Amino acid sequence: MAIDHDRLFKELIQMYFAEFIQLFFPQVFTGIDFEHLTFLSEEIFTDIVTGERRRVDLLVKTKLKGKDYILIVHIEAQSYYQKDFAERMFIYSSRLFEKYRCCILPIVVFSYDSKNKVEPTKYSWGLPFFKVMKYQFYTVELRKKNWRHYIKQDNPIAAALLSKMKYTKEEKVQVKKEFLRMLLRLELDPARMYLIAGFFDTYMILDDKEKQSLWEELQMLEPRESELLKLQPQWVKDGVLQGIEQGIEQGIGQGIEKGKLEEACTFISKFIRAQFGEEHTKKMLMDVASLTNLIVLEQLADQLFRVTRLEDAQKLVSEACNEL
Repeated sequence: MAIDHDRLFKELIQMYFAEFIQLFFPQVFTGIDFEHLTFLSEEIFTDIVTGERRRVDLLVKTKLKGKDYILIVHIEAQSYYQKDFAERMFIYSSRLFEKYRCCILPIVVFSYDSKNKVEPTKYSWGLPFFKVMKYQFYTVELRKKNWRHYIKQDNPIAAALLSKMKYTKEEKVQVKKEFLRMLLRLELDPARMYLIAGFFDTYMILDDKEKQSLWEELQMLEPRESELLKLQPQWVKDGVLQGIEQGIEQGIGQGIEKGKLEEACTFISKFIRAQFGEEHTKKMLMDVASLTNLIVLEQLADQLFRVTRLEDAQKLVSEACNEL
């Protein structure tokens, strides 16, 4: 089954935008005012030369701390090598500046498996006697990041992205165990845990032998870490792990069924605000607050993660209300 890389990375970074910036770009983190964030609707540009239509992955409108200075953070998730990628980023920034007339901060997350490609960070042109233009962008090359450098971070983005960082086949079981340790420390609510675990397991799949090895290692944990076993409570009789996604889904259901209606509504409302902003979502937020059926809320949360357009989200919320 084909993986929708753009959607997965967009959902993850949009939910944990501040954590993403803090992890990879601390100098940017200290300058941005995270109290003023608006996630803008997707932009689609047509390449006049090739005739291709391309969609910008993620746009965030914000301010600099202590200043009335607007900037737009553009994050692009690139899952394959493209020879003219730097030129495409320059065109994106040019079009975005043309529309918004403010500073554009471009960031690229390279997520494909090749560790040998040298990715560009700038695009320029000029003459022997005059440098006409120099354009630069930030990059995160995940396969060049050593996973061991991130396992002590109490950061959900770091946990999810371990599965796309640099590790050997022999280290897979250890990476999965450290990922579970990070989940335990983070103490996420069930829905956020589902997002992080779902992302991780999409990119790291253990075979039966590796699952067995992980199970054996978890059995030898110190008492203070025995809670790791509860993150994935269902095991087959021969000791092979069942999918973590099943365990997380059960956790969502159990958490909501225990009376966490208010928590579920709050989570969905935060996601809607982060995804679509305040201006066009007031009615949606009121409708979500009126939902009292726990099963309907659980289904709505799962469906909202899969949409990117405001109209689709409005339709899902409306349908959820009609089910009552």
